[in-house]
Amino acid sequence: MENQTDLNPSQLNVLQQLGSRLEDRPQFDDDLQEFLKSNLDEKGRELSSSIPPNETLYISKYHLNQVMRCEKQFLSDREEQFEWSVPTARGTISHKAIELSAFWNQPRVDPLTLVDEAIDRSKEGSDGLGKWLRNLSEGDVAQLRGDVNNRVASFLETWPPLEKQWRPMLEAPVRVDLANGNIILSGKVDLSLGRPLGSTAGKVIVDFKTGNFYPAHREDVRFYALLETIRIGVPPRLVATYYLDRAEFSPEVISEQVLEASLNRVVDGMTKMIEILYQNREPELCSWERCSWCSEEDI
Repeated sequence: MENQTDLNPSQLNVLQQLGSRLEDRPQFDDDLQEFLKSNLDEKGRELSSSIPPNETLYISKYHLNQVMRCEKQFLSDREEQFEWSVPTARGTISHKAIELSAFWNQPRVDPLTLVDEAIDRSKEGSDGLGKWLRNLSEGDVAQLRGDVNNRVASFLETWPPLEKQWRPMLEAPVRVDLANGNIILSGKVDLSLGRPLGSTAGKVIVDFKTGNFYPAHREDVRFYALLETIRIGVPPRLVATYYLDRAEFSPEVISEQVLEASLNRVVDGMTKMIEILYQNREPELCSWERCSWCSEEDI
């Protein structure tokens, strides 16, 4: 690692927030993985009888946040065709550029080089994002480059270089199949560092955001912690949301109680989705005062 005297205060704060001594790391029971998976799978099997045989219900943190916040918006968004735009693409491109920065051989690469490389690589894809990028106007390309450059530059300014001994993984997919694959919980972790040692937790999961804090941000990283625990059997020791625009962490130490709370939220959200999508239950109005869907119902 480069000399710590070369790091600015925000970069040193990242090291302080994420570091821990081995003797301070928690240990977990070997049966935790089976407890969480069996509880989720049992509920999934109960609910999956309503899902048609040729369908699979995919559940991400985004779907959970939608249905827990506003059932009407959840249903409306499910019925609408997703379209790529600068606001929807900039997060994906930013994460790709940050991923490239971690494995770039040249030290101190400038952010715009990473941004352009991320756009070019995404443009070559056969998915919807690649097609959208290939048909983008010069003005939209310029806006996308500027928006992504701001995020990537913020990361490079406020994070120390990711060392290989930290075992960095970026945009790593994680998923859990329930009810013989009829229900799939999935996500992509922005950044994970470290690894467990036996039953001792060691991994840290970080989700990058900009803007204001929302309680759903904490639920996002708890969801990742739940999936990661079921995947490898040992929870991460810490999850955190990192706000790039103000260089601040919102961390949480993972415990069995936190994992059980996340499991209960997943079961609640999964139940709501299946009732609305497959059991013909009318979506309920939410109590969020800023909800444009439900506020219209009151007019």
